[in-house]
Amino acid sequence: MDGPSGTGKSTVSRRLARECDAAYLDTGAMYRALTLAVLRSGTDPADPAAADVAVAAAGTLHSVTDPAGPGILLAGEDVESGIRGPEVTGAVSAVSAFGSVRTVLVEHQRRLIADAVAAGGIVVEGRDIGTVVTPDAPLKVYLTASDAVRAARRGRQDARAGRERDTAAVLADVQRRDALDSTRKISPLHAAADAVVLDTDHLSVDDVLVRLLELVNERGLLR
Repeated sequence: MDGPSGTGKSTVSRRLARECDAAYLDTGAMYRALTLAVLRSGTDPADPAAADVAVAAAGTLHSVTDPAGPGILLAGEDVESGIRGPEVTGAVSAVSAFGSVRTVLVEHQRRLIADAVAAGGIVVEGRDIGTVVTPDAPLKVYLTASDAVRAARRGRQDARAGRERDTAAVLADVQRRDALDSTRKISPLHAAADAVVLDTDHLSVDDVLVRLLELVNERGLLR
């Protein structure tokens, strides 16, 4: 499940995993956790030294893949809430653009996916899942929505988490990250050639989930 922020990837991916009795992996949380490690070290996220900090921290990452209670641990610390704030959001594109960081996390993600597939299946969300991490996945979906709709969703998400932000600022952040993620040299954000592109502008979470379950059944992915 790929797509930019605010398209509903996390919500529908978790629900799909629960419906299919599968594991769930939020790869974005992994990049965010490493970004948090960089910020805590006092290193400028855009400085090449940040890549070394992030790669070192990657060895301490642990992803909880239970869709009923997913999470991310950094050196044993639950950092799920700490990685969602504006400071990490503003720096994660810079850290995730380093080739060494992407290489180490893609390897980690592939191991987690292989283990989960052997155990029964997994739903994985991110920005380069269908294009880089699992290009041979039997079902690839790319969620999209307009800038305004995605910004509104992200604003509501922040508000629920107690992070009140100006609507214009949220929109600017969404557009800024889109530009950075889609133009980076390594693993840029775009839909895989064989992905099903689903525009969620006028679809509720339930609507999207219904369509995803249809696709899963059409491709015979349920055991």
